[in-house]
Amino acid sequence: MREKGDIFERFRNSFASMQGHFHILEQRVPVEVQMEYFKYSEQLRKDGFPMTDSEYEVYIDNLADRETTTERKKYVLSSLATSNEVRAYRALQKYVENPDPDVTDWAYMALMESRIFLESEMSDEKQIYISTGLGGKGEKLRFFVLMLATENKPFELYQRQVVEREFAYYMPKSDCEIERLTFGEQYVELVFLIPVRADLKAILDNIIGECNQYGNFIANTFTVTNVKELDAGEIAEILEKKYEDDSKTSD
Repeated sequence: MREKGDIFERFRNSFASMQGHFHILEQRVPVEVQMEYFKYSEQLRKDGFPMTDSEYEVYIDNLADRETTTERKKYVLSSLATSNEVRAYRALQKYVENPDPDVTDWAYMALMESRIFLESEMSDEKQIYISTGLGGKGEKLRFFVLMLATENKPFELYQRQVVEREFAYYMPKSDCEIERLTFGEQYVELVFLIPVRADLKAILDNIIGECNQYGNFIANTFTVTNVKELDAGEIAEILEKKYEDDSKTSD
């Protein structure tokens, strides 16, 4: 999403009043896969068939058998997750340690679902599930940020050093964790973790402001997403759009 104050405000407010324990999917699972999983899981829960001991043993054997089809493994993983049984959760934990490549994302989703339902039964605290394409860690969400140079020319060495220094200094003060900070000629890519209740826009605005005290070289408008990291083609389109907008402004 593009940086817009009202969007960030709504995003922050959606978590500010929530009371309970947050569960954040840590792995990067494509949103399309997540939606498919939820729809599939919901149908299994509606069917509501209890898992017998013999079925459990068959499910475990299916997961261990490399000849088991992808569709069958999806069914097994979701069945274990929706059984709400501790033994099923343990089986999913073990499987996720070395999952088959074709159902890795599905296994992550199944483990998360199983954990949430078990904790709901064992605790009076409300369980809140949060999933994004980029995942997270603990009670922090992962975001990708694209920041552009104010002028359409490469960053100078001192400007790169300022960005590295200021972000490394201010991010931890807001309990944020930088996972990647890299430079293109006219842009900066940032991948970082931020507490769900933190004011993302205020944090980024503040650090960019600190950087710009050394020459106003980073644009105040930035692009933020928690769906996926932008690829080179998408970044090139954003740069081209900025160049066109700057040209119109200068005319």
